[in-house]
Amino acid sequence: MELDSFLGLLTPRGQEALAAAESAGDDPVAAVTRLRKTYDADLTSAALTQAGLRRRAAEKFGADAQVMYFTPNGLEQATRREVADHRALRVPPGSRVADVCCGIGGDTLALARAGCVVEAVDADPLTAAVARANAEALGFGDRITVRTADAATVDPSGFDVLFADPARRTARGRTFDPMAYSPPWPLVLEMARAARAACLKVAPGIDYAFIPQDAEAEWVSYRGEVKEAAIWCGALAGGVGRRATMLPSGATLTPDPALGTAEHGPVGRFVHEPDGAAIRAHLVAEVADAVGGHLLDLRIAYITGDGPARTPWASRYEVHETLPFSLKRLRAALRERGVGNVTIKKRGSAVDVDRLRKDLRLPGGKSAVVILTRIEERPFALICTPS
Repeated sequence: MELDSFLGLLTPRGQEALAAAESAGDDPVAAVTRLRKTYDADLTSAALTQAGLRRRAAEKFGADAQVMYFTPNGLEQATRREVADHRALRVPPGSRVADVCCGIGGDTLALARAGCVVEAVDADPLTAAVARANAEALGFGDRITVRTADAATVDPSGFDVLFADPARRTARGRTFDPMAYSPPWPLVLEMARAARAACLKVAPGIDYAFIPQDAEAEWVSYRGEVKEAAIWCGALAGGVGRRATMLPSGATLTPDPALGTAEHGPVGRFVHEPDGAAIRAHLVAEVADAVGGHLLDLRIAYITGDGPARTPWASRYEVHETLPFSLKRLRAALRERGVGNVTIKKRGSAVDVDRLRKDLRLPGGKSAVVILTRIEERPFALICTPS
């Protein structure tokens, strides 16, 4: 989508076209034919594209998506509302925030909802225009200012808080190397050091070597899926070093100084699979302590034990059989149990799950969970059921 096409959507005629696109039905050919009777090709394309993006955005933004505006890349990279709102609530209300890589404005809006005044910038004119339109559409025009500018032109010392979400996509696609972020990681850290407080949004797989020693890194999961990590600096650092947070419950886990590394031992009655945020935050020992368990293998985040304890920080499975992995033995064991529907989980295993599922050819009517893992360098399969 070009900038002029997007700005055309904001005109009265563009709003009419957008409304028509949203009620045009699911048949794309029929929708184009219907709109082209009234609107030119450019406005028709822009309206139908925006209507489709709004439908996709409902999963991330809920009802707000019905009035918001998006670009394909902006929607893909945007944080879902629940995560953005959680993070924004950590910033004191009334703070003046510089959002230096605002994208379509998802985090900007969350900060404004939390009572902050935000000056947002994005280097791309179209993206900045979309963020500005979203601020107006949701009634935050008095708290949000958006302009087109490079992040490096912003002086963080003139604000209470710096918020930075450097772009993690290059011409080749998504990048996991912070040095390839835009702006690159050294510049982001330089800006954070110049700020009184900062929140840096990064990919959850960030190497610990890139995290400043005096910062707090928080990994956030939503309904069991790790969504992102935030690095809190300066006045917003909580002093715990690492934190895991689960949404929508808001449960938080931090290091227990009294605990060392988790021990390992034999397979018990249950296997516990820690939440991904706890794994990323290196808090598996804390989860093991909560259930009175130990690791199956020192290098793999599966916890086992015989006790009845539960924790919201792990899914629990009852172990019915443990066997050295081989396709033939696993298939025979599952067929003997009458299993036809199998959920396969793996950690520390090189097995191709899709291929294994096809090769098992299970005719039964029962369900089971198969956990593929490594114990002391040997591959194992655990046949389980959720507990």
